[in-house]
Amino acid sequence: MDHNKKKTYLINTIAVVSLYLVFFVLIQTKIMNNYFVGIAIMTCIMIIMAISLNIVAGFLGEMALGHAGFMAIGAYASASFSMALIDSGLPLPHLVVLILAMIVGGIVAGIFGFLIGTPTLRLRGDYLGIVTIGFSEIIRIFFINFGPTGGAAGLKGITRLVNFHNVYWVTIIIVFLVFTLGRSKQGRAIISIREDEIASEAAGIPTTRYKVLAFSLAAFFAGIGGALYAHYQSFLEPSKFGFMFSIEMFVIVVLGGLGSLTGSIISAIVLTVLPEMLRSFSEYRLLVYSLVLIIMMIFRPQGIFGRSEFSLTAFIESLIQRKNIKNSIDGGEAS
Repeated sequence: MDHNKKKTYLINTIAVVSLYLVFFVLIQTKIMNNYFVGIAIMTCIMIIMAISLNIVAGFLGEMALGHAGFMAIGAYASASFSMALIDSGLPLPHLVVLILAMIVGGIVAGIFGFLIGTPTLRLRGDYLGIVTIGFSEIIRIFFINFGPTGGAAGLKGITRLVNFHNVYWVTIIIVFLVFTLGRSKQGRAIISIREDEIASEAAGIPTTRYKVLAFSLAAFFAGIGGALYAHYQSFLEPSKFGFMFSIEMFVIVVLGGLGSLTGSIISAIVLTVLPEMLRSFSEYRLLVYSLVLIIMMIFRPQGIFGRSEFSLTAFIESLIQRKNIKNSIDGGEAS
């Protein structure tokens, strides 16, 4: 690892730990009450969902409009597993139960991602979007009519295992993994398919395999997001995972910039916090929310960051460089 990479990792690690310590102090001193902590937790979950969807919509460049279906699978699978594990009486710490539940939710959702992705990824554009919408609706209707998970009444009695501390670090780990994926051999192959699928095939890249890999990984991380959601809400209702929720996640990714992880993070924060800030203006909330999206799409259709990433290291270096230039100018004028 060269010196620049070490410096980048060090700066990012310091920033991540510092941000956590700020939240830790705010929570411990009760400056952040349960309401604001809840918003922070939901923001982290939406970041995970946006990051996972960006693998398909951003890296692969395909329109996937049924991401809520994978979240639902992960939520119900993990909740059913954790309830059975806790009822078994095994003396396991809650953190261990949560980790196992996330793994189960992610794997089950990933398997469905593989099963759905294998036949459907032969389609492109609008056709793929329609198929993924249909899949998501099938999943929602299945859980509405599936008695063992509560049917339309929802699944109750889920132990709340999620708090800000564990959801924060899970979010950081997933962001790191997806960021690393984008710069790996597999990630570059997936991005090359987005740029030119025919050229990628000509270069010997097995495009179908990498498409299915991207779809399965996106579903896996969405399943983890669903597991966190289930063990925070303590109650699952099938209607939550409808078509509009998938659209909401897709809007977050488009607004942040297709292919930009930092864009998805910032967009998820804004579009999760903004509706809560405008809750007192409930009659105008959706109007303002829609207006922001329209203005953004007119003046910057590529999203906040486009396909680029925000670099904290580059930002700090630019500030230092500006300061040095200013000092040299001031020194020249003084002489």
